Amino acid sequence: MTPPTARTWARRGNTPVIPVCGRSQRRISIAALACYKPGERSRLIHRPMIHRDHKTSGRRSFAWSDYRDLLIAAHQQLNSPIVLIWDNLNVHRDARMRGFIDAHDWITAYHLPPYAPQLNPAEGIWSLLRRHSQANTAFADPVQLMRSLRHGLRQVQYRCDLIDGCLAATGLTPTTTQLQGQ
Repeated sequence: MTPPTARTWARRGNTPVIPVCGRSQRRISIAALACYKPGERSRLIHRPMIHRDHKTSGRRSFAWSDYRDLLIAAHQQLNSPIVLIWDNLNVHRDARMRGFIDAHDWITAYHLPPYAPQLNPAEGIWSLLRRHSQANTAFADPVQLMRSLRHGLRQVQYRCDLIDGCLAATGLTPTTTQLQGQ
């Protein structure tokens, strides 16, 4: 809930101050697929999650089953095969996730090289969110932060040129009917 700071202005001699409440132990995660198909508009499919109390549940991030559910929802929404270009997050390489991918012929997964976030179009989406919907904002609670994130993601969803720009920034191009995601 600590705001990412961006440049702002103030009267000369007055330093702008962003009040921040104490650090929250609550956590918010977002999984997203930046979807590209030649001849069609680019799409963004995402699932945010507020982790209410990680001390009792023990989990502070998406589980492999959450990613599985996102992939199933994306397949139903897109009604086409999915080719994933994934980073090396440990959940993406989980044996249960590999088993799920191997069991379904509509999904193929490739992994990016380690430490190569510049090749991941989803990183561009996170950068857009940090610079626009979150910049210089101190959120009072996780609900307000989640509302802002959902609004920012909706704005990106309706601007396929932004999603295309995230792919262009990687230098990658879809060569066949593919999806690329995180």
